[in-house]
Amino acid sequence: MQKIISANLNGIRSAAKKGFFEWMAKESPDFVCVQELKAQAPDMTEQFLTPEGYVGHFHYAEKKGYSGVGVYSKRAPDSVRIGFGNTEFDAEGRYVECDFGDLTVISLYCPSGSSSDERQLAKFRFMEVFLPHLMELEKSGREIVICGDWNIAHKEIDLKNWKSNKKNSGFLPEERAWMTRIFDELKLVDVYRLLHPETTGDAYTWWSNRGQAWANNVGWRIDYHVATQGIANTAKTAAIYKEQRFSDHAPLSVVYG
Repeated sequence: MQKIISANLNGIRSAAKKGFFEWMAKESPDFVCVQELKAQAPDMTEQFLTPEGYVGHFHYAEKKGYSGVGVYSKRAPDSVRIGFGNTEFDAEGRYVECDFGDLTVISLYCPSGSSSDERQLAKFRFMEVFLPHLMELEKSGREIVICGDWNIAHKEIDLKNWKSNKKNSGFLPEERAWMTRIFDELKLVDVYRLLHPETTGDAYTWWSNRGQAWANNVGWRIDYHVATQGIANTAKTAAIYKEQRFSDHAPLSVVYG
């Protein structure tokens, strides 16, 4: 059995103050993929770099206080890839890939397009260059789990207010079609949906800080485990942890057998 957790921290320093690392120790997962570190190498304390019992590998953004991802593991990876080979997006700290035997674990933070039209265009550029990379990964023949904040709700059951968000970043037809291609053409698997095909309100992983979104469960499911079929079909349980709040996202844990 292997437990893999995906967690957008919305700032590693903030999440640490809210007890994330104590929770992580208690959960004792084999791998933890974190996103939105909002920190650079000099900001990373010993606790952030090597929580007890874990080694970490990170991709920092060049811009301060922005983006950044990491993979924590109980054993050292056989190899590590920082970035996926695209100059524009590798500067933003969005991708760490770690190999463990025949398993590859990836932490991914897809761009958000909600802040401006310019950022939405950047998101479309990311989608265009990342899809061929996913194709290469799928062709490698390895078992792969890509954990992260994809910043896209795939279907209507993946967000509370789908009708009013059809023209908003995160639920645009082009974004949803891109996710469909990943699942239908590349045959990668949305692991949470494999186990919970009908779940709506309990499936959300992100709530806006505006208004009463958390209190009223006005959420979005934008954090995923996307996996190759072999390992996806071994998934036993998928859980979204909401008892404590470490950020505006909730951690998504999957146990693979």
